[in-house]
Amino acid sequence: MTPPKHILAAYVLILNYDAEILLVKHPQRGWELPGGQVKENESIRLAAIREVKEDTGVHIKLVKYCGIFQNVRSNICNLLFIGKPIGGRISTDSDECEDAGYFPVETAMRLVTWRHIKQRILYCLDERKHPFFVEY
Repeated sequence: MTPPKHILAAYVLILNYDAEILLVKHPQRGWELPGGQVKENESIRLAAIREVKEDTGVHIKLVKYCGIFQNVRSNICNLLFIGKPIGGRISTDSDECEDAGYFPVETAMRLVTWRHIKQRILYCLDERKHPFFVEY
């Protein structure tokens, strides 16, 4: 029997000192939280930190694990964290990101167009929902 294959991805809701959310603009998905796939032999926490740095140039510290969104049909598990910036400057040298920036929550929610990405942000912002497990 072949073992099941799942994609693990880690995304981070990063709030700066003005309570603004760091978003990245992906060529296909538009604005979303920074993050991406966990590499083989890499911890989920280190993948989250690495992906944010690669996507945005921002160094972060993970503050809290929030929960998971599982895309059952596509075998993708998206793990969500809250992080805070500890250094670096916003730059988008990655081929995966067209732009990046900090936005007030209301503006961020208008910029994000994918329903599941909006839901991830709202769940991360609502501590009463932690830890969450959402299947879609």
